[in-house]
Amino acid sequence: MTTHLADCISRYQSVIPGLAGLGKQLQSLPLSSVPDSLDALIGLYEQCYPLLEKAMWSAGADFHPLLDCYQSLFREQEVLIQQKGNDDRHHFILSIPVADRPPHLRACLESIYQLCTLFNYGGKASGVWDKIRIIVAEDSRDENNIRRHLELVQEYRQKGLQVFHFGLAEQYELLQALPRHQRGQLGHLLTTQSRERFYRKGQAANRNLSYLKFLQLTEDKDRTLYYLVDSDQHFCVNRQSESGEEAVTALNYFHVIDKIFRISDALMLTGKMVGDPPVSPSVMAGNFLDDVTAFFASLASLSGDQACQFHGSHGAVAGEAAYHDMAGLFGFENPAAAYRYRCSLPGAPSNADCFGDFARRLKSFFHGEHPTRITWYRHQPALDSVHPARTVYTGNYVFRPRALQWFIPFAPLRLRMSGPTLGRLMKAELGARFISANLPMLHTRTLGATGAAEFRPGVVTEAEHIDLTDEFERQFFGDVMLFAVERLAALGFPQRTLSNEILAATLDAVHADMAQKYCARQVEIVAKLAALTALLNEPAQGWQQPEQAGALTHFRLFLDNMQRNFGVDAPGHARIASNANWQSWRQRQLAALTRFHADRRVWSQALATLKPPSA
Repeated sequence: MTTHLADCISRYQSVIPGLAGLGKQLQSLPLSSVPDSLDALIGLYEQCYPLLEKAMWSAGADFHPLLDCYQSLFREQEVLIQQKGNDDRHHFILSIPVADRPPHLRACLESIYQLCTLFNYGGKASGVWDKIRIIVAEDSRDENNIRRHLELVQEYRQKGLQVFHFGLAEQYELLQALPRHQRGQLGHLLTTQSRERFYRKGQAANRNLSYLKFLQLTEDKDRTLYYLVDSDQHFCVNRQSESGEEAVTALNYFHVIDKIFRISDALMLTGKMVGDPPVSPSVMAGNFLDDVTAFFASLASLSGDQACQFHGSHGAVAGEAAYHDMAGLFGFENPAAAYRYRCSLPGAPSNADCFGDFARRLKSFFHGEHPTRITWYRHQPALDSVHPARTVYTGNYVFRPRALQWFIPFAPLRLRMSGPTLGRLMKAELGARFISANLPMLHTRTLGATGAAEFRPGVVTEAEHIDLTDEFERQFFGDVMLFAVERLAALGFPQRTLSNEILAATLDAVHADMAQKYCARQVEIVAKLAALTALLNEPAQGWQQPEQAGALTHFRLFLDNMQRNFGVDAPGHARIASNANWQSWRQRQLAALTRFHADRRVWSQALATLKPPSA
């Protein structure tokens, strides 16, 4: 009944402080199926987990045997919980909004399957994991991709996951179940697209539709949690090993989240991301140019046939928001020094090999990677890490049914930064009931085979040319909305209804401030592009050798795309500098802010209309 626990204690008690004491407790407990005895046994596992975690994530740990032991303890504990009966832990309903991304969806579902297999939260009943249900919230335009998504749903249902496809027709019919007057007003929260074009509605609208589906599926509102996940994320974290980066299923997300919500009155919890940044390349170009320039400066003093000097695990670990050119806007410091590129080639590559590999990775930056500022998982016990939050990471947040009222705001604007904007509103009204914890998910923006993303709105690729204009514009005006809401929250919004004059004046002031910051950053980027171009063109450097011609082509394409998107004539900058364009955005953003309280009322009415009797 406690084979793995006894083996863990026997194997590691001499090297992990605290385990010997647990061994004595285990020996003193009667091994019976009496509820009190089972409670005591279950409690021993809870005491063991933090001891193993500390050892597992310490420097020099024999990581994988410890991880195997850790996972096996959870599976064994689940058997005891099922034996005891009356399991009153939370059920989870997950939603994965997806638009034309079959490979990403497969990886996401596989990570959930691995999480359930390795930790077995809630156990199985009739061949399926009983406490986990998953909605694949469709938003694809391509019929072939929809078919592939449906095939994935069926495949993982056969593996024991309760996966359901929330298709376009079902979404549309769900809206039709609401009274006509509500549907018209809900266009400000969801979409006004017709049945024939009910696709690519945007991440905010699709998440809000998932909220309505959550409500339909809820059987016990006191023991249900809703979990929003992006299709390009995995239920695992990354760690640096001697052989490079590896993804590990090392966090029992469901177990820890259930515990947090059982011991607190929190309404919403958000985790962060590790791996690729959660922001657009639109706000990372400056520091990436610093890092590429530093790479060339280091390479200039090295021989191409010398063993790679960028290999191994050395180099800076990216700090909080180190990937963001304007980290100061969020209360973080921009690092003073450039980050060193970490070569990921296996074996014993040369500097020339590393140069070619880095060159091939450059295009991935425009698809959302940051090759020099990867965010790594840093262990801190999740329960110890809980603190008030201010940002919703829209690909990693969990909430109680009572928080369904907190829809993603301003959905039809399709702005970036919708999660931080929602977070500022929630912080103002919920305070400490809106929390964050160290439960990040691995964010993987691109496909390994191509170095490019699947469908990403606002990014246009034609041959080797990449156009970020639309994404850049939505990033800028998303920043304007975010920091306008932040200032309005300081004035009492949304608890207080502020006058249109205050809303307009705040929006105007923030726009002027953000325009100045984006303009100053462009000036810096133009100078950095000129310096890097001059360095690349230096005739006597080793990278000018004929054998590096292919790699040089990649670097020149990178510089061309940087110039196209961030240089003097970048169309994205032209759009945000256009007064006519600003007046159009201003009208729509001001209308959205003015309408916010009315949106909340109609949303509450819609929830009441769809609410099943059991919920």
